[in-house]
Amino acid sequence: MSVLVYTESEQGQFKKIAFEVASYAKTVADQLGTTVTAIAINANDASALGTYGVSNVLQVKNDALNTFNAKTYADVIKQAAEQEQAKVVIVSSSADSKYLAPLLAVALKAGYASNVVAAPSSVNPFTVKRTAFTNKAFNETSISTEVKLVGLSKNAFGLKENSTTAEVTEFSPSILDNGVHVESVDKATDKVTIADAEIVVSGGRGLKGPENWGMIEELADVLGAATACSKPVSDLGWRPHGEHVGQTGKPVAANLYIAIGISGAIQHLAGINASKVKVVINTDPEAPFFKAADYGVVGDAFEVVPALIEKLKAFKAQNA
Repeated sequence: MSVLVYTESEQGQFKKIAFEVASYAKTVADQLGTTVTAIAINANDASALGTYGVSNVLQVKNDALNTFNAKTYADVIKQAAEQEQAKVVIVSSSADSKYLAPLLAVALKAGYASNVVAAPSSVNPFTVKRTAFTNKAFNETSISTEVKLVGLSKNAFGLKENSTTAEVTEFSPSILDNGVHVESVDKATDKVTIADAEIVVSGGRGLKGPENWGMIEELADVLGAATACSKPVSDLGWRPHGEHVGQTGKPVAANLYIAIGISGAIQHLAGINASKVKVVINTDPEAPFFKAADYGVVGDAFEVVPALIEKLKAFKAQNA
């Protein structure tokens, strides 16, 4: 009757969100008076989950699961939930988990609450706080089904160490063949990804052209951040579509989001509104982004950003 948590990994390494959902699951398990069981698919060091309160790890090793497929992964997690008789199943709100969660909810006949940002305020009835209206408001959602499925928002709960010795056991579920076969996957490996980034530096049309993107990448490098862009920038071909963030691109829930030369169209703001601290640099003091930002700099990006980079480099050198 433990709480089951799906811990995402890539190329054998756990993603940061895996440890965050494990931390959240431990808090929920304590509220329910039970323990946490994690399901880890093709992860190298499953025992690392014990640092965040996981007591048991169901380790799945199968080459057929090397490439993510929502239907197949949902079926594997369903089998784990049924074996453990889990009444609460926790996933993240990553793109992959948002694909598989509805399928998993149907398979388990579970009520599903996505974009959850806090531990349950009550476990009877099971009530969680969620974001609503593209992160402009919150609501309290009660799940009345026997099995509850929770999708935790990125960076909403944080990492909470709660060291436990995780017992790792092999789990060999049947693998659903849904007829979809991936021949190859091409991914950038030398950059911080938007999905995992704590800090995102994003540029817009105010940069005037792709030849000026060097300062965005330099600032991101100094901060250890991912680079992103607005929709017009990707539409113009200045940057790849994989860097487009916003409601029609990739959602961002970073701890720090820096927008440079981005006016702040409503679709862009809707996609980055979950970020904790938002900073805008723009020459137009009437740009909509200033109303949504926590901090704003009215100025020319070609003057402000190089000065900011210089200050950050000096600070890092002083504190090295």
